[in-house]
This record gives sequence, structure tokens and C-alpha cells, in this order.
Amino acid sequence: MLEADFVIIGAGSAGSAMAYRLSEDGKHSVIVIEFGGSDIGPLIQMPSALSIPLNMRLYDWGFASEPEPHLGGRVLATPRGKVIGGSSSINGMVYVRGHARDFDHWAEQGAAGWGFADVLPYFKRMEDSNGGENGWRGHGGPLTVQRGSRTNPLYGAFVEAGRQAGFELTDDYNGAKQEGFGPMEQTIRGGRRWSAASAYLRPALRRKNVSLVKGFARRVIIENQRATGVEIEAGKRIQVIRARREVIVAASSINSPKILMLSGIGPAEHLREYGISVVANRPGVGRNLQDHMELYIQQESTQPITLNSVLNPFSKALIGAQWLFFKSGLGATNHFEAAAFVRSRAGVDYPDIQYHFIPAAVRYDGKAAAKAHGFQAHVGPMRSKSRGSVTLRSPDPKSKPVIRFNYMSHPDDWIEFRHCIRLTREIFGQSAFDPYRGKEISPGSHLQSDDDLDAFIRDHAESAYHPCGTCKMGRKDDPMSVVDPECRVIGVDGLRIADSSIFPRVTNGNLNAPSIMTGEKAADHILGHTPLAPSNQEPWINPRWQVSDR
Repeated sequence: MLEADFVIIGAGSAGSAMAYRLSEDGKHSVIVIEFGGSDIGPLIQMPSALSIPLNMRLYDWGFASEPEPHLGGRVLATPRGKVIGGSSSINGMVYVRGHARDFDHWAEQGAAGWGFADVLPYFKRMEDSNGGENGWRGHGGPLTVQRGSRTNPLYGAFVEAGRQAGFELTDDYNGAKQEGFGPMEQTIRGGRRWSAASAYLRPALRRKNVSLVKGFARRVIIENQRATGVEIEAGKRIQVIRARREVIVAASSINSPKILMLSGIGPAEHLREYGISVVANRPGVGRNLQDHMELYIQQESTQPITLNSVLNPFSKALIGAQWLFFKSGLGATNHFEAAAFVRSRAGVDYPDIQYHFIPAAVRYDGKAAAKAHGFQAHVGPMRSKSRGSVTLRSPDPKSKPVIRFNYMSHPDDWIEFRHCIRLTREIFGQSAFDPYRGKEISPGSHLQSDDDLDAFIRDHAESAYHPCGTCKMGRKDDPMSVVDPECRVIGVDGLRIADSSIFPRVTNGNLNAPSIMTGEKAADHILGHTPLAPSNQEPWINPRWQVSDR
């Protein structure tokens, strides 16, 4: 019989980190359950191929939203990694911790002990930072973080245009000062994707006390209000993996609430509807779903210096060969090498808009949007007030859940997105872009009125693939909380959740870094260790925040 002290469902960002930390002292045995296969192979390991695994059923669960009522009924892809390393093996490799105020907000909302002072030491512990701000960054941790070479002059033009528009510059948005324009950070090491599998899981699996079981997690076994194991399907057989101490669910913001509901933990009425006996009535399971949305603002380039010149088969073959043999060249970057975090208006105390800039006009699905040379900014608001849900489609574990984001359901979302478009036009209109700027490809300069921009947003806003919040962490007396601040599921013993589903509110920027941090910190709670001592470092807040957006 398969059994271990700790059984983790999911070998993704948080699951891999926990496998590494829970097994570190050699005292405890750990089994990690993962349905996906190996991440070995150039499509995952080569950073510039990032749009390919994202669209492959081999590596992705293939989830999609229900038709979104405020986006003209569009169905949006919701990729989640089904592979060793989880979504860190198919993501864009962008590294953003989140803003200090994000975590302080978590603490204010009931996630005591998860304020910025509490989480900063865990970010430092996990990092091996190259080029970050001294004193604010970690060195020697499992996760390598680097900057791109920024050799294309368009990266510099983007940062200079931000300065010309009156915005701040920042040398390290993961240091004291997130606000401003500057270099973007990547989870890439030696020219390869440095996923949670590379950083944490492989080193953990070299230990005698850690094993990986390939199987589909159907539900958590709960006896007398205590989690005792996980029922899996492996090779057409259903079996149980026993947990001597705890079961930890780290299956993503989509699969974690689904597994909980199939195990009898969730909104009682919804569970009864599907004939599932209620173990714990937690109405918050599957609620509070949040995401970031973004638009691609694209501009033609008058100079042939963009990546559009290498999108032909011959150039791609050369790039691939250089990467295969030397792990260098255009294949060794995700091309996200310049970034910005800015505030939308006076009175907003920390950034609520994020930019990714790339010297190409392409989409995540890899299709060239423009026949000509071009460059683009991905831009979107960070703190949408819209909330959605993940619910069961049927009691069959193999059924995909019902995912309703309710994107753009709050009127403020429209105001914020229109501002994002107009602000990007202002930045692209600065003199730094004079040597390169051709006509606007997307939305197109003929779209100017609020109605025109709203129609464009409705048709073209995309998910940035940052879903979270569906098993919210908070106070035990909050009926919408699913886990307490030690990641314990409220109402069931021996069961924890640690992944992006427990975020009370989505953080600024990409979610891989805070997901890994969650696994790091959860491991200390699970082991009963005293948490790392809080930091006394003070983040930078713009002294002009009350009077200006810049």
C-alpha cells in the first residue's frame, strides 16, 4: 500500500516547493501525485517556445470559461499546467513578487501573518536573484531569477518613453520600488526555463523520502472529519494513497476547489444537487474567482528590427539550432525584457496597471498579428472588482468544472481598460519612439470614442492566465474563508490547501512567484516551524500619489 507522512496533490509551483521543504530534513516521507507527464523536451525547456506548450493538450488541462456575458459571449481559454512543474512549465516565465500593499491587504482581510513583512523573508529564501536590488533580494535559493539582455533598442525606447511621459523608473520592481518602467525579470537559468520542477521537484526526488506517483486525483478520503488519504485513478485502477499526517491540495485555483467539492467540502446546496454527502459546508469553495485581463496594443515599426523578421521557418530553425547546441540566442529568452507598473490616477497609492513590452506584434497563440514589423505592449488593470466562480458540472471526477469569470462585470473595469488604451497611446507617442513608430495596428487610431474602445475591449480583451482566489484564506469566523492563515481547511483535520486558490485577492503582476512563496511558507506551517522572522524593510510609495498618477 502506498502511504507517506504527507501526500501532496499536484506537482506545480506550490506543490513542488512543498515537496522540497517538507522532505528537507529527512524526517518525513512525501508522496506527490501528478496526472501530467514529463517536462523534458525543447518545447517546454526552450524559453522562446512558450506559446507552444500553452496550447498543447499534452501539457494543458484544456479548461475554458463558460460564454462570458460581458464579452459578447466569448469563451476564453483557461490554460493550467498538466505536467511536472504545473503551470510553471507552460507559463511566460515572468517573475513578479507582487506589491507590498497586496500582502498587507491579505492580512487586513483576515490572512494574519501574510502581510508583506511576513512574506518577504520567504521570497528571499526561495530566490537566487541575478541583478536585483541589494538587501531586498535572495541569493542561493532554488529559484533562479534573471534579466534579459535587452539588446533590441525597442526595450530601451519603451523605458525612455515612460520617463518622457513623466513616470518613474525602477531598476528592480521586485525590490523596494515596484512603481515605474524598467527591466523585466525571468525564471530562466542557463538559457532554459527554470520551472518549479527544475528548481524544487527534481532535487527533492533525489532524496529517498520523496516519491512521485502518476495518477488522477479523484477526491480526498475523509474519515470522522479527518483527511486520511487520496483516491486516485492510475492505469485504469482506482486506489487510495494514505497520508499518515496530512493531505495537502496544491492542484490550482481551478482543480483545488473541484477536488474539495468532490470530497464533500463546499457549498452544501451545490454538493447535494450532485448527490455528494456534505462533510463541511464551506460556501466559499469555488467562489471569489479572480484573474487579470489584458489587451495587446500594437504599433507598426518603421525599422526592420523586430522579431517579425524571424517568424519564418528558416529563421526559426536557426534559432532552434543555436538554442539546442548553445542554449543561447533568441531562443533563450521569453522576449519579455521590459516592464512597467504604474498608477491609473491620483489617489491610487500603489500601481494598478501592468505592462509587458515585446519587440514583436504577435499573440500568445503564436500567430503573427501584423504582416509588417511591429512592437506591442500587453496592458491591463491589476485589481478588477469582478468576481467569478468554479462549480461542479457533474459528480464525475473526470468532468471539467464550470468556470465563470464574469469578466468586465463591474463598471469600473471599463473605465480602467479605456484608460489603459489611452495611456499606452500616450507612451507610444513619446519622442523615444520617433525613430521606430509607424501606424497603430491595434486597436487602430480610428477608434477613439468610449463606445469604440468598449467594443474593442469586448472583442479583444484576453486573460493574462492569472486565475486565483477560489479557496480563500481568512478568519475562521468568515463564512467565505476556506482555509485559516496556516492553510488548514476549516472544518476538516489533516487537510490543507496551498496554491494560488488561497489568495484573498489577486496580487500585482504574474502569479508564479507568489504561488511558489505560498508553498514555501505553507511548508513551515505544516512542519510546525516558527515562521521566518518578519522583515522591517519599508517599500517605496510614491510621495505624489495623492495628487498625480506619475
